Amino acid sequence: MSEQAAGMDIEQLRAMLQIAPFHRWLGLDIAELTDKELILEMPWRDEIVSNPVIGSAHGGILSALIDLTGLYAINALGGSARATADMRVDFHRPATSGPLRAIGRVVKLGKQISVAETRIEDADGRLLASGRGAYVG
Repeated sequence: MSEQAAGMDIEQLRAMLQIAPFHRWLGLDIAELTDKELILEMPWRDEIVSNPVIGSAHGGILSALIDLTGLYAINALGGSARATADMRVDFHRPATSGPLRAIGRVVKLGKQISVAETRIEDADGRLLASGRGAYVG
């Protein structure tokens, strides 16, 4: 794990991530920060299940994880992101158990708008959802 990327170091990023009560409720933690990507992990919570028949997570939780990972990837890797301007999410398979892993990569750092892509995988590395966000700096 790289302790520092182009933007902020991992401890600064962890402190930022823990400011919002929603982020703390999700249980988000930084698994890895390199010069190319930010990886966030989220533990499974029964409260995120929206389909009890198959035990799958609500798409809004996956969307939030994509949104947050993109925003923090931009901040970690040298950009400035304060709010989401636009976001697209694709759901590939149900998230049914275990920790979720979100891998965010910066597409473009801009003066006013920056863009990041995020993939969410399950514990076995299967793609669950992916998305792209544009963020106001």
